[in-house]
Amino acid sequence: MKTEGSMTTPAAPGENESKKPNITAEQVRKLRERTGAPMMDCKKALEASNGNEEAAVDHLRKQGISTAAKKAARVTSEGSVASYIHAGGKIGVLVEVNCESDFVARTDDFKDLIKDIAMHIAAADPKFVRKEDVTPDAYEREKEIYRAQAAATGKPAPVVEKIVEGKMSKFYEEVCLLEQPFIKDQTISISQLIATKIGKLGENIAVRRFARFKVGDAGETVAVTKPTEPKAE
Repeated sequence: MKTEGSMTTPAAPGENESKKPNITAEQVRKLRERTGAPMMDCKKALEASNGNEEAAVDHLRKQGISTAAKKAARVTSEGSVASYIHAGGKIGVLVEVNCESDFVARTDDFKDLIKDIAMHIAAADPKFVRKEDVTPDAYEREKEIYRAQAAATGKPAPVVEKIVEGKMSKFYEEVCLLEQPFIKDQTISISQLIATKIGKLGENIAVRRFARFKVGDAGETVAVTKPTEPKAE
């Protein structure tokens, strides 16, 4: 037998659902212009970030990195070569960037990416494509220099090794293209820039090789990505 007040009023449709923030078309447009991500992805990122644009940018970057990691083992047999000549003709760069299909290679997004990478190489002068491409000789030579510098301060050996470890991490950022901060946006690395494009275009993208020439230099920088063993499914 029901007692007075025991009856419950049914919840109105949607009353118990989590409320989504009211995202305007202008907010979506601004985020799209800033990141280049698709409209729906921008809208979802803003909703997930309660309308906060900075948090939405971070959300899209994380999404791109996650997508890039899933596609990293996929073969990139298409792509394009881009060149960049610095103002005055003193520095020239050639770079090959690969993707999975000729369709993506012909898109404006992909073309813009390779141009940005070529311009970055001209300005930042990387010596290798990835950390994995650093030769043992180059690594050990740099490590010994840092160790000698740290030891000269008179600090104990354990402290010296910690200093060297920190400097070697910075070394990768200085000489490896994918680790360097992007010259147009110092808050992201080149690898994060590429990850964003992977998330947008839906294909794996990889820098294959590059060459950088500077007038007056005795040599040139030529960097090629070492082949990696395909991952087992």
